[in-house]
Amino acid sequence: MDGLRPTSESELADAIRGATGPLSVRGGDTRGMAPAGTPLVTAGLSGIRLYEPGALTLVAGAGTPLAEIEAALAAEGQRLSFEPMDHRALLGTTGVPTIGGVAAANVSGPRRIQAGAARDVMLGLRFVDGTGRIVANGGRVMKNVTGYDLVRLLAGSRGTLGVLSEVALKTLPVPETECTLLAEGLAPGGAVDAMSRALGTPFEVSGAAHLPDGRTALRLEGRAASVRYRAEALRGRLGGTWAEAADSAALWREVRDVTAFAGGHAAIWRCAIRPSRAAALLAAIGTDHRALLDWGGGLVWLSVPSGGAEAVRGAAARLGGQASLVRRGPVPAEVPALPPESPAVTALSEGLRRKFDPRGLFSAPLRENA
Repeated sequence: MDGLRPTSESELADAIRGATGPLSVRGGDTRGMAPAGTPLVTAGLSGIRLYEPGALTLVAGAGTPLAEIEAALAAEGQRLSFEPMDHRALLGTTGVPTIGGVAAANVSGPRRIQAGAARDVMLGLRFVDGTGRIVANGGRVMKNVTGYDLVRLLAGSRGTLGVLSEVALKTLPVPETECTLLAEGLAPGGAVDAMSRALGTPFEVSGAAHLPDGRTALRLEGRAASVRYRAEALRGRLGGTWAEAADSAALWREVRDVTAFAGGHAAIWRCAIRPSRAAALLAAIGTDHRALLDWGGGLVWLSVPSGGAEAVRGAAARLGGQASLVRRGPVPAEVPALPPESPAVTALSEGLRRKFDPRGLFSAPLRENA
């Protein structure tokens, strides 16, 4: 791949200062889409800079492969609590997921309902904005020149405000054991009700999902004796028949990566909505689809063979949610991948871009399968 390949933060700043047109910032390129423009690849900004297991703190360059970080943590019995998704199976892409890509998109898996999102465990970051200025915020700060909470601002901004060069994260110990309780045959509305009741108990449910095959799954983690006690107590609280999954860890990897929808040519939609409205969303779509409900129903993944752009996006908007197109399938090219912003959000976004990217280097339209 031609383009800019900085190997240090100073080289990154020089590359941005010297840019004469839009830049297409890329980490591992595993999500199959990138902005139009000159490729700016962050793979050279790689390596774990600091890891203190006793302090539950890790600092790594933005281009560091996620697998490298997870291996270092596993050697010390630790992990990233927010369980980041690997998009490659779902999207049929290659490449290597990087921690910068995870942070820039705020990629967060099933454990978000208990442990929070990626942005919630980010202690600090460093990035280069559209003027070529190096900015730091949070942990390892040298100077915060803006007054913004840049950790939360940059996490989820998808590279539209600057290019991450370094991320500092909180880590957590791996629990002694986990188990998943499964119920068969619940309709979506009944599944959401069961998940909501489970999440409302004191039993620390760390995963709540309704799978496309009709199973409803509830995960518990911790010390073995505690997990056994909480599993029995949760069964009693919910009623009905809840069996234990044979391989809890494998099941939640499948939920995390949405592997049930891997392959094929259907459009894949990611809908954020109030859990209480998830069943109504499925009913309102009015087209053939398969659904996976995560986050207790707050995150709805849809596989729609016909594309379903108007039906999905319209139903989500009417119910106060948002629908993003993750895999295009038969959806026409003119349909944007991201949902439209409200006028107030648009005004705020434009103000931030003028502050951090006055030359518009990071604001080019997405180009899929780049």
